Amino acid sequence: MRIIDADSVAAALAWPALVERLAATFREGVESPPRHHHAMHRPDGEATLLLMPAWERAGYIGVKMVNVFPQNADHGLPAIAGVYLLSEGEHGRPLACIDGSELTRRRTAAASALAARELARADAESLLVVGTGKLAPMVIEAHAAVRPIRRVRIWGRHPDKAERLAAEYADRFDTAAVTDLEAAAREADLISCVTLSSEPLIRGDWLSPGTHLDLIGAFRPTMRETDAECLRRGEVFVDTYAGARGEAGDILQAVDEGAFAFDALRGELAELLDGRKPGRSGDQAITVFKSVGASLEDLAAAIEVWERQEASP
Repeated sequence: MRIIDADSVAAALAWPALVERLAATFREGVESPPRHHHAMHRPDGEATLLLMPAWERAGYIGVKMVNVFPQNADHGLPAIAGVYLLSEGEHGRPLACIDGSELTRRRTAAASALAARELARADAESLLVVGTGKLAPMVIEAHAAVRPIRRVRIWGRHPDKAERLAAEYADRFDTAAVTDLEAAAREADLISCVTLSSEPLIRGDWLSPGTHLDLIGAFRPTMRETDAECLRRGEVFVDTYAGARGEAGDILQAVDEGAFAFDALRGELAELLDGRKPGRSGDQAITVFKSVGASLEDLAAAIEVWERQEASP
């Protein structure tokens, strides 16, 4: 069995190819049971263990184990750590143990870029990133691979981290760290939220016509990055209906508040990609994509890594 480290994962997952791999896998479908979600009460706070299996009907088999420790931010460590085990489908033999953290970062950003490719305006060139963790640079790169991003603004609870991230990409974009989140949101064509917030950060009345709002970070019912007005004003799409109903705190809390209903969802990614559901209704529409992550995405990314490795001399 091959061990594939984070650097090798990053080298194998070029953005255009990964976005296309995800698109094809969403269209074709895989078997993906609900993920196992276990709260772990640790001495320094609550953490989460996720187990995410998926398999092709006549192909690869995979499972990801992820530990989510939000408190790691206090120690300068990534919040997410994990591994991915990929097996062949004919006899079930393990092929590779793949670094799960890098795989997760890249497939998460690529799924959002795929949604933006389908939902954001074609001329979207201004990106606001809300959050400064390990996923923040990934969404800058991924969205820039599908839309003509020229201007990047970054907001975070720790302004020094936002400044460092802005400096890192200053040679590629017009970048700046911002402290006025409302003003930055009103000016953005595309807003990508990559936090573990449990309180709304983006308000619906800040969104300008034509904005695309990408919600990645909150993956539990108790988490949210937006208020209900964002969903009420927006045309809302999700990665999967099952994930949205089970874990999307932005949606679940808006439903509990009586401000939104599941019937108002416009579609999931598979429906959007195969044409069963239309995308944005017009240039002035506000679109929202809420993702909690799907094991389909991990399997697609792991297969891309494996096949790129196999093709290498």
